[in-house]
Amino acid sequence: MNIRVLYFAGLREALGTAGETVEAPASVATAGDLRAWLRERGGAWAEQLAEGRAVRVSVDQAMADGATPLRAGAEVAFFPPVTGG
Repeated sequence: MNIRVLYFAGLREALGTAGETVEAPASVATAGDLRAWLRERGGAWAEQLAEGRAVRVSVDQAMADGATPLRAGAEVAFFPPVTGG
């Protein structure tokens, strides 16, 4: 399944990219599956997307969680929590 993945703020800096298009395997059915699959790259990916680390996700520009299903062509964004000021 072809998915557009975007990274914002500190994630973009730590991972060295603002986004990419990935061909995810059939086992990637949810936003949580995608995050776990990306962690398998190791290094900064494993650290920045670690389970339990505060990372927000949106799917097709709507706030989502790990159980949100993905579809071919989806846009998934990962970003750190944002606080007001």
